[in-house]
Amino acid sequence: MVKVVSVSKVFDGVCLDKSEEGDAWLDKISNPNSIITPTNNFTYFPETLESNLLKYRSDIEIFSELIEKAESTNDIFIQIRGGSYPSNVRMSLLKLFRRCVSPVLDTETTKKVKKITTQSLIESYSHTFKDISLLKEQFINPSESVVFSLCALLGEYDSRGTVGYELTDVFFDWFEGRFFDLFNIKGPRGAGRDVELKDYLNDFEYDYPCDFIITGKDDNEVIAVGFARYDSTRGGSQADDRTGGNSDKVWKAIDYMKRTGNYFKLIFLSDGPGLAHRDIWAEFVKLDAMSEFVRVTTLKTLDDRVNETWLLS
Repeated sequence: MVKVVSVSKVFDGVCLDKSEEGDAWLDKISNPNSIITPTNNFTYFPETLESNLLKYRSDIEIFSELIEKAESTNDIFIQIRGGSYPSNVRMSLLKLFRRCVSPVLDTETTKKVKKITTQSLIESYSHTFKDISLLKEQFINPSESVVFSLCALLGEYDSRGTVGYELTDVFFDWFEGRFFDLFNIKGPRGAGRDVELKDYLNDFEYDYPCDFIITGKDDNEVIAVGFARYDSTRGGSQADDRTGGNSDKVWKAIDYMKRTGNYFKLIFLSDGPGLAHRDIWAEFVKLDAMSEFVRVTTLKTLDDRVNETWLLS
């Protein structure tokens, strides 16, 4: 579990005094890694092999049986999406189908069994499916090394999202401990639906899902909205999407404030080694300086960045 530690207690000379807080706060930090809170809540290789084998071997056996009985790869796809499997098994089978039959079909698309019909996907992508005769040959008696490899592929992203949930959970604990007598905080600690700002501000025109919303103790006033992300790594188009989305959130909030005269703060709780990547760090420095109502913080800088004076100013 990640612990919240004031950065001034860990890195002498790195944390800025509160009197120095301002539009260029992040820009004054020469070593971004010094304010990042790494988590070691991961499972190492090859320790993951045994747990993945226990978790996914039966799914691979089901997949092999489907191949054995099928007359075409279309048949396999129809069977997987047909609704006869529990959702967790269906997800494993869809991942296997993508890896072994059609890498073009992404799992996010194929898992939407109610929104996207199987027939429409077959009509669009079946020309990319591997020939059934080759597939049968490859899976007629898969070796242990093949099974191990498939288990490793299936378990590759099992921890995705869990570190982000941990980040939010730690922040909630910190916030409630520090401001229990001043503010309320709303939002999911782990997996769950984002809180929508329009549910708290009836005159807010945009769709604006937040990871958390901070209100006064009577819940009648929105004090701040927040977005939490833990990036183990980040780069390329994913980085552009993330930072562009953050800027859009700021502009929508500023537009509302100018139009109504109702003000609230924006907190971007961002942590993880991905934050220190040069392009990401540069974008967050710009984001932090966009407005006096915006602050970017890691867990280590919470005591300095998210304080009563700023929240109530």
